[in-house]
Amino acid sequence: MAGHVQDRWYRIEVGANGKPHRVKTERHGSGMRYRARYIGPDGTEKSKSFPDKQKRLADQWLTSIEADMARGQYIDPRAARTTFREYTDRWLASLTTDLTSRAAVEGRLRLHALPYLGNRPIGSFQPEHIRDWNRQLEDAVTSPQYRRLIFDALSSVLNAAVDDRLLASNPCQARSVKAPRPTPTRVHPWSPEQVFGVRAGLPEHYRAMVDLGAGCGLRQGEIFGLAVDNIGDLGWLYVRQQVKKVRGTLVFAPPKRGKLRDVPLDPEVSAALREHLERFPPVEVTLPWLTPTGPKVTHRLVFTSSIGAAIWSQGFNDQAWKPALASAGIIPTPKKGQRHAAAREHGMHALRHFYASVLLDAGENIKALSLYLGHSDPGFTLRVYTHLMPSSETRTRKAVSGMYRAAGHAHDDPKTADGPETAQAA
Repeated sequence: MAGHVQDRWYRIEVGANGKPHRVKTERHGSGMRYRARYIGPDGTEKSKSFPDKQKRLADQWLTSIEADMARGQYIDPRAARTTFREYTDRWLASLTTDLTSRAAVEGRLRLHALPYLGNRPIGSFQPEHIRDWNRQLEDAVTSPQYRRLIFDALSSVLNAAVDDRLLASNPCQARSVKAPRPTPTRVHPWSPEQVFGVRAGLPEHYRAMVDLGAGCGLRQGEIFGLAVDNIGDLGWLYVRQQVKKVRGTLVFAPPKRGKLRDVPLDPEVSAALREHLERFPPVEVTLPWLTPTGPKVTHRLVFTSSIGAAIWSQGFNDQAWKPALASAGIIPTPKKGQRHAAAREHGMHALRHFYASVLLDAGENIKALSLYLGHSDPGFTLRVYTHLMPSSETRTRKAVSGMYRAAGHAHDDPKTADGPETAQAA
């Protein structure tokens, strides 16, 4: 037994005859009669009280505690009463990911999980609570992709609670709980006319950005962070840093996932950059490195705002990019007094998709494309862009047609005009 059950209505005393007998205590007849007590793995005493006539339940409870300890599944009842909000705060404080990722996860939990589940004890979570929350999330968030990110953030917290022995199992992983399923989408690259239409619609000091996105596959933050010394003399572009927002402050940081890379610099893109730098000389910009309190770093940036500062993506997207999309006919031109419509699928990332489509159409292999795009896994590149490889279908058709011609059975071959028998005789 993991402990013992104390009867608080009676105590054992030894009489004058030396024999033990029960004596009523001052608590007799009032309050909970039985207290089940045990020493937990942390060395402290734990207990639970039971009313009169329920000693059997107290014994069963202790037996269950003992079995959980033996199986390594013991959960401290006191710790399990910690609320989801309290535990989430501790979990967020212990994250070791970069600040941007941490801020994104924190925002999802604080906006969409804590208001619904924050006051619930962490040890009380059941699949039904997740199902109810998931249903409310459908009404609050229209994007299934974003709902999945929120769901995964909640599941990560509850996984940690299981590891910390506050929860027996993660209810997000129960069979009856269905995680949001993002709608499968395929990349539809722009045409060259659309690319150059957007380029023409941008302010002149931003137009060469399109060349870097469509001709080198750089991300928006990498374009904003491109420095003069990243442009090589031997036909290479060195992607070494980006400009990103961390907790409301612009900082310099390595490219996504720290993937430093070298990208072939086409002569046309190189010429566009030279023309840009002749008209708009680089500007020295100083920003903190990695975090708002990080050490100051200075780069001579190729692109800056109209006041010679690092570019904020939100302002650029609203004031330059979306008007250029509208001028190219990719999104509608808003009516007077209205803002441009949301255009998530037509952000600057569309230029990377165009770059990938150009390389694949020219026969470039997936491994090289993955390297140039800065992906961590060529398999990811293949999953995203495999449908943009028409050459695979063409090769298949050519291979089969070639076999027919080699065997003298091609339908457009004069030798087969009179049928297979004639061709075989020939």
